[in-house]
Amino acid sequence: MRRNKGIWDAGLHKERGMGELNKLTEQLIGAAIEVHRHLGPGLLESTYEACLKYELEQRGLTVHPQKALPVVYKDVQLEQGYRIDLLVENRIVVELKVVEEITAVHEAQILTYLKLSGHKIGLIFNFNVKLLKTVFAASSCHETTSPQSLRESPRLLWEALRN
Repeated sequence: MRRNKGIWDAGLHKERGMGELNKLTEQLIGAAIEVHRHLGPGLLESTYEACLKYELEQRGLTVHPQKALPVVYKDVQLEQGYRIDLLVENRIVVELKVVEEITAVHEAQILTYLKLSGHKIGLIFNFNVKLLKTVFAASSCHETTSPQSLRESPRLLWEALRN
């Protein structure tokens, strides 16, 4: 089983210049861990979403659930029903999953959401695990940076976020 590396377990929160964003991601990850600790695996995604929204709001964060994400094609805005699970502080796209493992399809989904929304960082939480301890972090800053390389080299994520 592969281990996804994100900001939390990569130790990037110690780097200079990432203060506010790292505090925000730490709060997000801490809230997700808290929700998972209380509920455990096996519930519907919508349940985790409602509880995570509540937990984040209790921490003083602004959370927009099920944020509509239109597609712009040749100057035409198309409402195709894409929705970001949670948009936190109008900065971080959060996708929640209840699956056996995060796959390339999930990673591609969050990268697409980042591209369509113009946001720079996204997190995927998979609540269908015994212990919620890792998170997939994605950045839209470098189009050539793949999810696989971000996982294998947290330094690439740091470099992408600095730009």
